[in-house]
Amino acid sequence: LMRLFQQAGLFHYDLVAIENTSIQDVDLTKTDNYFDRYDIDFTHESEKEKIKLLQNTDILSSESKLTIAGLLIFGINPQRYLYSASVSFAHFEGNKISDKLIDKQIIDGTLSNQIDRTVAVIKNNIKYRTTIRNTKRENIQSLYKDYVFKELITNACVHRNYSISGSAIRVFMFENRIEFISPGRLPNTVTIEKLKAGVSSSTNPVIVKFMENMRYIAVISGLKLQI
Repeated sequence: LMRLFQQAGLFHYDLVAIENTSIQDVDLTKTDNYFDRYDIDFTHESEKEKIKLLQNTDILSSESKLTIAGLLIFGINPQRYLYSASVSFAHFEGNKISDKLIDKQIIDGTLSNQIDRTVAVIKNNIKYRTTIRNTKRENIQSLYKDYVFKELITNACVHRNYSISGSAIRVFMFENRIEFISPGRLPNTVTIEKLKAGVSSSTNPVIVKFMENMRYIAVISGLKLQI
């Protein structure tokens, strides 16, 4: 029922409070850096004001527990409570999962950390066009632009269904392609054809808000563009 309501846009899982969490599970250095861009001196606020500010921004619930969004964006150890909220990367030698495995990594931490590290791992595994200069081989161009990877993994992290446990975001690199697989279905009435026409719907609006503010998603003339 919860997932049906979520798909219909009547319920947002990223606002759910996590049991046994508190402000002690918040990375206060990261929140200080976040609020600093809004000229809020979070570090020197009283404990009461800190909690009030974190509640007003949906990092903490009204019961002072971390929300799903708060944990994934500002949590000290998000996987302690959401063990599958991570990225599983695998690089295969050929074009099938049954082919030889070249590299495999589990990338966890906050969403910004997952995005940055996944892009770095992909770049480390990807092939480059090369040339010979002064008897030395040099990389001259990647087969893909960096922003493509960042957009794809940002979309996967921001829009996945975090109520589905036991399934991480999967990134499979093959000889002829890279696949990004995010747990969950398209929300509400969004279809593949509507996506092609530019229609979008947010599964996790609070997470989207934070990632926009942290410049992982750019907003241009009312349209959202992941870069």
